[in-house]
Amino acid sequence: MLDVSPVMPVVVVDDVADAVPVARALLAGGIRVIELTLRTPAALAAIEKVASEVPEIVVGAGTVTSPAQARQAVDVGARFLVTPGCTDRLLEAVSGTGLPFLPGAATVSEAMRLAEHGVREMKFFPAEPSGGAAYLKAIAGPLPQLRFCPTGGITVESAPRYLALSTVGCVGGTWLTPKDLVAAKDFERITVLAKEAAELG
Repeated sequence: MLDVSPVMPVVVVDDVADAVPVARALLAGGIRVIELTLRTPAALAAIEKVASEVPEIVVGAGTVTSPAQARQAVDVGARFLVTPGCTDRLLEAVSGTGLPFLPGAATVSEAMRLAEHGVREMKFFPAEPSGGAAYLKAIAGPLPQLRFCPTGGITVESAPRYLALSTVGCVGGTWLTPKDLVAAKDFERITVLAKEAAELG
């Protein structure tokens, strides 16, 4: 899951009509994955639209915080799941879907607990407030077998610091699809940002 693209766009969609144009804009810029977060009422319908109309992009559901959301995401065609943190109940639910998933962890203990359940790839969130690239570099010593997708406060400028680490497969970023560009339907600018992000790999 971490090798599809150097940057995984973390996208919040308020209007279902924007989902497909955003996905196509990212794809035109060389980004082949999109995480649509379940933070708005439009999210599930947006995932369904992208899954059916832009099959070339790997669409996933982010901000999955309950077993019910995990089931709903599967039903609308999500191809992977991302959680901000992970309780035992949520871990059981997302793993039970059969989809690839990135459970969230912010501490060494949380990462170790997920590893005990066989998880080797996870989300590091919130990345910048939790210590950033320096933190991940430090824990690579005791936990070299784990790989991360850091998300939270990362920018196009800071992303290379994370991507240089052996334990980072990709980074998650909201900077590719800022709310103002989506609201203005400036999809050409999103394609430009996607091209810049794709080149980070």
